[in-house]
Amino acid sequence: QVQLVESGGGLVQAGGSLRLSCAASGSIFPIEAMGWYRQAPGNQRELVATITRGGRPNYADSVKGRFTISRDNAKNTVYLQMNSLKPEDTGVYYCKVDVPGYGMNYWGKGTLVTVSS
Repeated sequence: QVQLVESGGGLVQAGGSLRLSCAASGSIFPIEAMGWYRQAPGNQRELVATITRGGRPNYADSVKGRFTISRDNAKNTVYLQMNSLKPEDTGVYYCKVDVPGYGMNYWGKGTLVTVSS
């Protein structure tokens, strides 16, 4: 039904920046909330940031002031601009979208972000 393609992960030094993208396709219904989650080795998956269809963002305290989430509804794409990266930001970043028309949410396969000290 809905496919998600994430891109933009990679290796960066502490203090650097990366921009993640997640493009959704295949939905005949509007995509409501979109967001990013991450999972570090040995840890549970945690929320990084979400954004409503109307553009209202929500951030984890650990990334406030450093990360910015945005979306392009025409392209069904969500972005995560990550600045001032820290080693503790290292992990696999997953995109998630909510499609109430299907009564489901969908996850991407993840993109690895590694921040070296």
